[in-house]
Amino acid sequence: MLSQPIRRVVVLGSGMMGGGIAAHIANAGIPVALLDIVPSALTPEEESRGLTLESPAVRNRIVLQGLDRVKKSNPAALYADSVLDLIQTGNFEDHWHLVGEADWIIEAVVENLAIKRTLMTRVDETRKPDSIVSSNTSGIPIGQIGRELSASFNAHFLGTHFFNPPRYLHLLEVIPTPATQPDVVRHVSDFVANFLGKGVVMAKDTPNFIANRIGVFVGQYRVHYAIEHGYTVEEVDELTGPLIGNPRTATFRLADLVGIDVWAHVSQNLAEAGVADEMQAYFRTPTPMAEMIQRGWLGNKSKQGFYKQMKDAQGKREFWSLNLQTLDYEAPVKPRFGIVNKTRKIEDIGERLRQIFAAADDDRAARFITDSILSMLAYASQRLPEIADSVVDVDRAMRWGFNQEYGPFEMWDRIGVAEATKLAESRGHNVADWVKAMLASGQTSFYQAALRQAQDVALQQAQDVDQGAPVAAYAPAAAAVLPLVFDKRAINLNGLRSANHELARNESASLIDLGDGVLLLEFHAKMNTLDAMIFELGEKALNLLEKPEWNGLVIGNQGENFSAGANVGIFSMAITMGYWEQLEQLAQQFQNFVMDMRYAPKPVVVAPHGLTLGGGAEVSMHSAMMTADAETYIGLVELGVGIVPAGGGCKEMLRRVISPPMKTPHVDPLPFLRAVFETVAMANVARSAVQGREYGFLGPHDRIVMNSDFRLGEARRAVLELVEQGYVPPAREATKVYAIGQRGLGALAAAVYGFREGGFISEYDAYLANKLAYVLCGGNLTQPAWVPEQYILDLEREAFMSLVSEPKTQARVEHLLQTGKPLRN
Repeated sequence: MLSQPIRRVVVLGSGMMGGGIAAHIANAGIPVALLDIVPSALTPEEESRGLTLESPAVRNRIVLQGLDRVKKSNPAALYADSVLDLIQTGNFEDHWHLVGEADWIIEAVVENLAIKRTLMTRVDETRKPDSIVSSNTSGIPIGQIGRELSASFNAHFLGTHFFNPPRYLHLLEVIPTPATQPDVVRHVSDFVANFLGKGVVMAKDTPNFIANRIGVFVGQYRVHYAIEHGYTVEEVDELTGPLIGNPRTATFRLADLVGIDVWAHVSQNLAEAGVADEMQAYFRTPTPMAEMIQRGWLGNKSKQGFYKQMKDAQGKREFWSLNLQTLDYEAPVKPRFGIVNKTRKIEDIGERLRQIFAAADDDRAARFITDSILSMLAYASQRLPEIADSVVDVDRAMRWGFNQEYGPFEMWDRIGVAEATKLAESRGHNVADWVKAMLASGQTSFYQAALRQAQDVALQQAQDVDQGAPVAAYAPAAAAVLPLVFDKRAINLNGLRSANHELARNESASLIDLGDGVLLLEFHAKMNTLDAMIFELGEKALNLLEKPEWNGLVIGNQGENFSAGANVGIFSMAITMGYWEQLEQLAQQFQNFVMDMRYAPKPVVVAPHGLTLGGGAEVSMHSAMMTADAETYIGLVELGVGIVPAGGGCKEMLRRVISPPMKTPHVDPLPFLRAVFETVAMANVARSAVQGREYGFLGPHDRIVMNSDFRLGEARRAVLELVEQGYVPPAREATKVYAIGQRGLGALAAAVYGFREGGFISEYDAYLANKLAYVLCGGNLTQPAWVPEQYILDLEREAFMSLVSEPKTQARVEHLLQTGKPLRN
């Protein structure tokens, strides 16, 4: 049984994947060493500086270039710049001893079997006896890499295939070999799920594993089909994006993002693997793609691939697409398809695809979609049990690895398994025999929301099953429906809703029983913006906490974002109609709600994620504790709309950032005030929860949850832990915040004046900044003072009401509503 914790990691190879993996391990707070080869020759620039091959700057050049790519990566690989302190760099010669100190060694060098074997031989000679070794290969069989190495090495060796970029893509394929100890597999799987936030899928040791095996086939099929049937790059991307449940990168944009050379290499890996694959012909590199690689047109990294950024006659940026026949770039032409316009707004993807399939004989757009989807479904069925034992693992791999809404078997269920199977066969796509056998047995879907009566006892014993959500799936090897296994922390709100756990609901929010006496207030308005209906249901939830059967409240949801802030559309309507009194009442209602949260008799835990802006940040900051998703982008952005935070945001920044140090004698408050002012005035949004803590939005006791699947479960657990610890709410009357008064106002006014005179901000920006400064300093106090929270809340509300009557603020609000972008006026 492995008991040694993973406290130090070494990543071998500092390329795009190695650097990204090291960055994400550091994001988790774990020290990591990033190593790479020593250069064999000097660059001209190194020669001009008089450096030699023995100079440390030269010997570490490759790894430092890799780290520089990490620093500059967009989207950001690092949660915050401070994370860099956890990354040590070195080379394979001078710093190889670090391999012997590591608990986990991850190989991420070039995709070449001989190079990997040579490196792993050195690792085998150096590693600690209990250290874990893994390869991040995207497709080379793991068993081949470890062949002829020691028994101890192979017992601790497995594949851990991260997807790019490692920070953002949830999938991690774990690939054990027959020699890998089961304890090693469990230890790694638990670690990456809990500490790195990954969704673990068990893959068999076959070429390209699960996601790349199916994903590469799908991409190659579409490219070949487009070339053979005369579809343009833009047409294919229009037909294979959100319309069919894929990201906007679709097909050719995805190839540009991944790198056309990488795409071709992974595909060629399958072509040369010698596996029995009935679709082998599709893995050959299409002629246009081979020519692009020859020319160096590799996608985003070479600034041209299937798309190339150009400028029109007015100098405006636009993206030209490649003509697959002539290899010339052509000006953008928006594809127009009647079937797309007819079906785009159908919410149910099964019904949408059924209507598209029905038009396949007469419509070229429908024909492309029909054949590309049916070929994917058929291919996925043929790969079981070769690449995985479970339809669930395949679906998770495709969803988590490619950000798709549904995996192939989930999509098949929504279309109708029998109908799609019949259509696929009629169009020449061969569905696996086990699917036909499943249908013949009377089982009409791959997933079940409830098990048959004979299996109900086993289902009830599974304490972590959410009723109403899929709880079982068909297992081809067993030819039977088997229960799914869930982590208890992975709460499914739709499942709870289906099981009648929803206690109340309005247009903007729901109140749900999470179990264990914990309530959940869920936002579900557009962008989860805040309005009176949310505050009303929120107050109802807080009132229920007075009853003995409830232990506490979680505020969270499973939408794309926690909350984009207050509903600006309501502000606009109130301003237009002159409903000033009602607008102030709404601001007061918001303040009352967050203060009632803060002083509730039982703990209120908020679980933010994604965009947590303006009012969303203010709700979060009034909690007894946050269990924030690591990917929480939190900020007080109100000044961009021409107002100041008026839901307690200013007050909370004073309480969280300025007040604590002022309890120590002789501390100067100005540095803390300037930091808060800069954060709010510049509408800074944290690029992670880690940076959110650095800005002061999260406190030292708030938790950061790496795995998004566990966010609400961890929030529920936090409520119960606080109750067990004897939670007592803060005393409202005794809570005061530090306000610096006139001294701070003078300092901030001088800073604003300097920015205005330097041309960095507009005159109205300066006006807004001075309004903010007035609130943050506690108004025109002649001396610093500890003031009640309500004093700052009143200043917030007064400043808000004065600003919404300003024409330039009103212009900013309207511009945001019309364009989705802030206006600088």
